[in-house]
Amino acid sequence: MFSGWDTSLLAGIKTLNQILTAGIAIMAFSLLIYALTFNLRDRVARSFAVIMLSVVVVFTSEAIQSTVNTVNLIELFLRIQWIGIAFLPPAYLHLSDALLVTAGRPSRGRRRLAVRAMYFVSAGFLLLLSTGQLLGPIILSAPPAPHLARTPWVSIFTIYYIAIMVWAGVNFLRAFQRMLTRSGRRRMLYLMAGATAPALGSYPYLLYGSTFAAGFPLIFWATATTINLLVGGLIVVMAYSVAFFGVSWPDRVVKSRLFKWILRGPVTASFALTVMTLTRRAGEIFGLPYNAGVPVATVATVLLLEHTITMLAPLWERWLFFGGDRSELTMLQNIEERLLTQSDLRQFLEAVLAAVRDHMQSPSAFIAARDGDDLDLLINAGRPLLEKDELSSTIQKFADETDHVEFLWNDYWLLPLRQRRNDLDLDQAPPLLGILGVARSSGQMLEPEQRQSLWRLAERAAFALEDRQLQQRVFRSLEDLTPQAELLQRMRAVGRYDSKASLLAEEFAPDPAMAEWVREALNHYWGGPKLTESPLIQLRIVQETARENDGNTANALRSILKKAVEQVRPQGDRRFTTEWTLYNILDLKFIEGRKVREVAARLAMSEADLYRKQRVAVEAVAKAIFEMENQTNLVEREGGL
Repeated sequence: MFSGWDTSLLAGIKTLNQILTAGIAIMAFSLLIYALTFNLRDRVARSFAVIMLSVVVVFTSEAIQSTVNTVNLIELFLRIQWIGIAFLPPAYLHLSDALLVTAGRPSRGRRRLAVRAMYFVSAGFLLLLSTGQLLGPIILSAPPAPHLARTPWVSIFTIYYIAIMVWAGVNFLRAFQRMLTRSGRRRMLYLMAGATAPALGSYPYLLYGSTFAAGFPLIFWATATTINLLVGGLIVVMAYSVAFFGVSWPDRVVKSRLFKWILRGPVTASFALTVMTLTRRAGEIFGLPYNAGVPVATVATVLLLEHTITMLAPLWERWLFFGGDRSELTMLQNIEERLLTQSDLRQFLEAVLAAVRDHMQSPSAFIAARDGDDLDLLINAGRPLLEKDELSSTIQKFADETDHVEFLWNDYWLLPLRQRRNDLDLDQAPPLLGILGVARSSGQMLEPEQRQSLWRLAERAAFALEDRQLQQRVFRSLEDLTPQAELLQRMRAVGRYDSKASLLAEEFAPDPAMAEWVREALNHYWGGPKLTESPLIQLRIVQETARENDGNTANALRSILKKAVEQVRPQGDRRFTTEWTLYNILDLKFIEGRKVREVAARLAMSEADLYRKQRVAVEAVAKAIFEMENQTNLVEREGGL
């Protein structure tokens, strides 16, 4: 018999165990979504997703079963729980095989067949479960919890469960021994440690230990609670290790993204669930089975946690994940936050023109930026500028002028916008960035105060144009740097686990001429020799698509190009904003076949800028085709599961 204190302690432990069970289900579901979202193409991540799906079924069923009261529902969820238990062994064998492949020990066919066979065996046990032969009837009278009776088939399944888990463990050790890098071995250790939790924590031990558990319920529930704590923590460790497979992001990005995912998802949800359960239990003590404090406390918990995460994210990201590169990464973050976008520049220049017009009582004003030997009209306020095609011819008037001198052009004052002086040659005019034009009335003259204020506003506009010019240089440098940086990141990523085979792989980098082939094929997208005779036709993915198009290689290549262009497309409805620039260039110029001048006018950019962006867009299409080709080769080589 239990004393009052023992009864209260047991009830508290059971409540905590229920919360932990639901928390594990939430955590596993969140990590399942993470794996499906960020690195589904990798075999390790796919097999990990199967394990997480099994864990979700097991712990969700257990959490619901502990809260229902009818016998039929309790028995139903106890049986549903076995769907996840049945598929855990082949999922672990699947994961161990994927790890060996990643570590440079590809299957010769036997391991792959063994994994498939184990999935069929588990499906057979599932069939026995559906016919009522795998498990006996429900036992409600024996404490400490309802459970299903054991049958001879359960003993066979237990032997199968243990044998496959041991087999998978041996493969884990083989993969660990093949790791050549320190980071690879460390993460394999994390993965092996984390993998023990679902394997040991998901099995229903009451099938064999119900007699002991009935005699010592406090020990049973304390042990179950401890196991659930370990399972909840170790599946996070397991997910952390798997998060590095199949992605080329830097380590800090992987860690930060996973950390944010866990905090905003399962941690917030678990805290909200805990508060909701405790509030409801507290209400029951005072005779209120449901009270208004439950939703209020739950919503307040979610809002406070989300606010705390948002406020502290920059701090913990900087101190936990930046390491010795903190100063460089902090500078990049600051640039991102303070970057002057095209919209920001337009807003500032609109404010400058509004101040100019108000100060001068002018009906119209404009700002044009220098683009080579031409002037590109950035913004116009007031009446339309009808003579904008004649602006470029006025550049030579400002070329050698070093003083603040405004020029008359038609019925406008033109003020040259120059770069700030950064040298000691005071006799040479600073580089011209653009011009500020202000409409004037016939015979109107500038008063000294007006002139001084007007030039001050012109300096503000020149400062913005100079910043725009500097940022364009940075963007051009980044455009050139991005392919090399991405290649290095991919090489570094695969070198974590199989440095010898992966770093020497010939298919790792695309042919340097591939982007040119793609550009030529896009130019003849609707027909022409650059499409029908393109070297891209020799790609395996094009040949396979051609077989689906009655052998028409031109249609096959056109289909692959269209698919690659769609991969450049951002999410959501189509817009004519900065993030849509590359896709809009591809669609307007190549798919719709519009002229360069028409596309440049539609996207509000100069033709020179259009050609620069077009090069980046074509390289993005080439990269997409290259990745599709590599994926096709990988599936054919490994057979896929």
